[in-house]
Amino acid sequence: MQFSGLAKPPIGIVFDSALGDGIDDVLALSVIYALEAHSETRLVSTSTTKSSLRSAMFAEVLSRFLMGPPPVPRAGAFAGFQRPVPTIGMPDNGKLGQDTPVIQAVLDKKKADGTPVYARSIAKLNDTADPATLIRNALTAQHDGNCLVLLAGPATNLARTMALAGSMELIKAKVKCLLLSWGGDPEGAADASVKADVAAARQLLENWPTPILAVGSGLGTDLAYPGHSVGKDFTWADAHPVVDSYLAYRTMPYDAPAPSLAAVLHAIRPESGFTESPLGTISVMDDGRTRFIAGASGTHRYLMVDPARKAEILRTYVEIVSAKPLPRPMRRRPPEKKDEVPSPAAKPPDPAN
Repeated sequence: MQFSGLAKPPIGIVFDSALGDGIDDVLALSVIYALEAHSETRLVSTSTTKSSLRSAMFAEVLSRFLMGPPPVPRAGAFAGFQRPVPTIGMPDNGKLGQDTPVIQAVLDKKKADGTPVYARSIAKLNDTADPATLIRNALTAQHDGNCLVLLAGPATNLARTMALAGSMELIKAKVKCLLLSWGGDPEGAADASVKADVAAARQLLENWPTPILAVGSGLGTDLAYPGHSVGKDFTWADAHPVVDSYLAYRTMPYDAPAPSLAAVLHAIRPESGFTESPLGTISVMDDGRTRFIAGASGTHRYLMVDPARKAEILRTYVEIVSAKPLPRPMRRRPPEKKDEVPSPAAKPPDPAN
């Protein structure tokens, strides 16, 4: 349900990814939380396509860290208010359950006394949620047209969400755009996330009822997150899960392709320096490659970059991702209107008139 007593909030983001398999989605999650602290967006659902408690734990660790400290209460507010750590959606289908160096670097990092550096509470399946149900319920709570969906992994969870009764109508009403950080490029390069579940990718592209904006791997590489930032811009933290993830993903030095980061930045700050291709249709071939056919009847576009603004965009990447997490803004329900009481001097209406 929507809460009519509250002003329309910033646009919400449903985030679904194979968390722990790469670094791009970690960088994107950093940007989402940073922009949320400035009331530019809200993270309304987080889920992983990996059937792995370790992936869900990894998602929780990132959320706990990136949410920042509790806000300083205003006069009359509850001291110590803290938004709870979001429920993490995780499938139990046994797919993509492998551990990864990224997950190990974060979850297995220990203090001198042997306890984990990064706290988490997830320990069993019941500590997570079914991803399709979680996403459907998150959409239900949004204002119409005030939600984005970011997919940075296989389409499995979203395909299951679409199959739930009434979900297609819900998606059409609530979702402004699906941000798709896979699908190769308009030329047809393959993507591991498509290959992981070709049937779900095809179902998503053929049936998703709102516009789709895809970020090809070429743009992600062309605007890679600069690795030199990791060693110098995060020194304010003794331990940082994004830094640990980055160092574990590949051997340094390297710049990390960041299509999801680009998608989020463009969606929330459309003046950031990106452009969009003409309309067309992206389809999935049997071998997992994608194909883009331009046409005004399509509802798909590709994200592109203004070459003259590349340096500016990369500076923005570093500025946002490396920023110290801020307290979340406290939104308050506006005061309720009191029922008006007629003046004692006013005459009641004559029923006969």
